[in-house]
Amino acid sequence: MSDQFDVLIIGGGPGGYVAAIRAAQLGLNTALVEKQHLGGICLNWGCIPTKAMLKGAEVAHTLRHLEAFGFSAENIQFDIQKLVAHSRDVSKTLTGGIAYLLKKNGVTVVDGRARVTAKGRVSVTSAEGERALGAKHIILATGARPRSLPAIVPDGQRIWSYFEALVPQTVPASLLIVGSGAIGVEFASLYHDLGCAVTLVEVARQIMPVEDQEVASLVQREFEQRGIRVLTQATVTEVFSEADQARCTLRLADGREEVLVVERVLLAAGIQANTEDLGLEALGVEIERGFIKTDPRCRTNVAGLYAIGDVAGAPCLAHKASHEGVLCVEKLAGVDGVHPLDKAFIPGCTYARPQVASLGLTEAAARASGKHLNIGRFDYQANGKALALGEAKGFVKTIFDADSGELLGAHMVGPEVTEQIQGFGIAHSLEATAQALSQVIFAHPTLSEAMHEAVLAASGKALHQ
Repeated sequence: MSDQFDVLIIGGGPGGYVAAIRAAQLGLNTALVEKQHLGGICLNWGCIPTKAMLKGAEVAHTLRHLEAFGFSAENIQFDIQKLVAHSRDVSKTLTGGIAYLLKKNGVTVVDGRARVTAKGRVSVTSAEGERALGAKHIILATGARPRSLPAIVPDGQRIWSYFEALVPQTVPASLLIVGSGAIGVEFASLYHDLGCAVTLVEVARQIMPVEDQEVASLVQREFEQRGIRVLTQATVTEVFSEADQARCTLRLADGREEVLVVERVLLAAGIQANTEDLGLEALGVEIERGFIKTDPRCRTNVAGLYAIGDVAGAPCLAHKASHEGVLCVEKLAGVDGVHPLDKAFIPGCTYARPQVASLGLTEAAARASGKHLNIGRFDYQANGKALALGEAKGFVKTIFDADSGELLGAHMVGPEVTEQIQGFGIAHSLEATAQALSQVIFAHPTLSEAMHEAVLAASGKALHQ
């Protein structure tokens, strides 16, 4: 087996394995080094198993509201271990598929931990020893891991990271979640629907800090109505693990301290890039705020060395990593017509109840830009399909440049919005204006009609509100 390649990728997550497949498709001799399991965090411990678990939470919610649809049920039993097993089976199926795709495309997969020893040179350490590999182009796709806080360090028992939260032996009676990004909000929704008393703590002024303020406010109201306690502008200053509980000290928004005793604590306060022990210091690779600094072509400051996905910085999303993988490989292969990544229009999705999906500028950011705006909003309360589903809480919000008609942002909260946000992404990619979008015919009855009405509302032409 040759030890010299055109492209060598370190990390087999959604950025790395997609980059490897695309490189091989372009005729490049490609190797992929993975130290643990193909698919990375997303397929094994993030996006995919979380959605499988959230499906169980959705079933639990449906069972509690059967009477609205004419059904009744008694003596319903729930086994958390079966739900966990389902989520693990889903991940196993997908990771097996990735191995097949890599083999099908002729990618050489090397098991082990990689370290860049010099420009174009990599050393891989495994149980079988060390192996030296070379490549003209080396792509770092090593991802990220849960971030710890000084007062809260996951121990795998009383204090969880999302790893432990995905494989619980039992559903805890009470859970404190620290951090209200997508991970924290999804787990808050999940565990509450499974019967756990949840407290959600966020240091910022609003939960879901990167989302539009109006969206975040609705999610908070919905959470509180369901019985989830939400504390914003609050911090957890101490956590003491005891035999059967965790004793937590909270500093609230008004400066008061509160002691909260819970069965488990879940730390969901962001992630940190996996940049350690890669040989970056010796090469002089530039790091910015903990992430590898790259240009629009995913190049680092070292010739022939690239970085994609979470290790290269926000937004830390699987689909952003995959897109960067393709972009990076096509650029280095000389493919014509490759466009730089527009990070502002990478869709962000949160699969809680209610779901949240967004892209582009928030209203606050759009106003700060100084542009004249046309903003449209349409509630699902006036959408027939949402009412029929019994899920009419939420809205669609569109933000347009009043002068040019350009779509600046779209924000959705409500039923299945994560399946619809790409409509606005396509519109932006095709440079569709508010006027052009208003002419699109949406099928009736559909949830997506709310998107059309929000576009019409931005021009003062809404028909159903």
